[in-house]
Amino acid sequence: MTLQVFWQVVEIRTKLASLFPFAVGVLFSIAYFHEFQPGYTLLYFVGMIVFDMATTAINNYMDFKKAKSNVYKYEENIIGSSGIRPELVRNMIFGMIAFAAVIGIYLTVKTGWLFLVMGGVCCFIGIFYTYGPIPLSRMPLGEVFSGFTMGLGIFAMTIYLNVQENRPFYLMLDWNRGTFALTGNLWAVLTIICASLPMVFTIANIMLANNLRDLDTDIENHRYTLVYYIGRKQGVILFQVLMLACYVVVLVGLVCGVYRWPILLVFLSLPLIWKNLKLFKSELPHPKSFGYSIKNLILFNGSYLLGLLVAIILEKI
Repeated sequence: MTLQVFWQVVEIRTKLASLFPFAVGVLFSIAYFHEFQPGYTLLYFVGMIVFDMATTAINNYMDFKKAKSNVYKYEENIIGSSGIRPELVRNMIFGMIAFAAVIGIYLTVKTGWLFLVMGGVCCFIGIFYTYGPIPLSRMPLGEVFSGFTMGLGIFAMTIYLNVQENRPFYLMLDWNRGTFALTGNLWAVLTIICASLPMVFTIANIMLANNLRDLDTDIENHRYTLVYYIGRKQGVILFQVLMLACYVVVLVGLVCGVYRWPILLVFLSLPLIWKNLKLFKSELPHPKSFGYSIKNLILFNGSYLLGLLVAIILEKI
């Protein structure tokens, strides 16, 4: 397997979906909680990216194995079109998952059992998103699973690793006495959930855009996603609502003290995103339409990062 084919199997270009919750989590830890742990953050970043690549490889592997259309299997799927052995891809997947697991266990030992619980839930969803007799991606809740697992899960785990003094949540286990206690600050948890919602929505929109584009192919391959049940027209409306809801969340968060005023820089992205929403609607189901979901994710979350960064800089001056 060449490096070029490997990058295609793991779809390295799609890793922005996990990079943004991580990056926003780091800056939010500094801006809101005033804590940062560079060592834990770097290790987590490596493990997160490797596991994300593994889940994407699983997606391509399972699509190849379950494909009903030979045209898709041998001309469109990278495993079939490149002629690589499926067994090689399978072993590569196991290797990447094992590597990420070692990092996860180390961070659990250093930071507490709750990291293992959160990581375990996210990994379970990530693996069974496309694996198993009834993969989550073939169900009408694929957008929910992908949005919350990456948008909230990665974001919350990043904050958990960085905020070590005034923890927003922590799990205490006493193996000798057989007791446990989950503690935390309710307002801090609600703050984290609120701050994660724009990423939940933009990541869910990537899956939604993919399903809107591929509706006919998905039906041919027995994939009955949310769009199959609600139709393209309602799916486009949902796509637009989720994107615009990101700005509503920012305004609510500003009023509630989640953000400081520099977060309003996100509204600089609104004109371009509004244009992309109209272009997306007009170009469906052309393959080019999917790119607008990626552009919107970059535009909004990039300006989200900028707003947090400016708030941190102004606080330090």
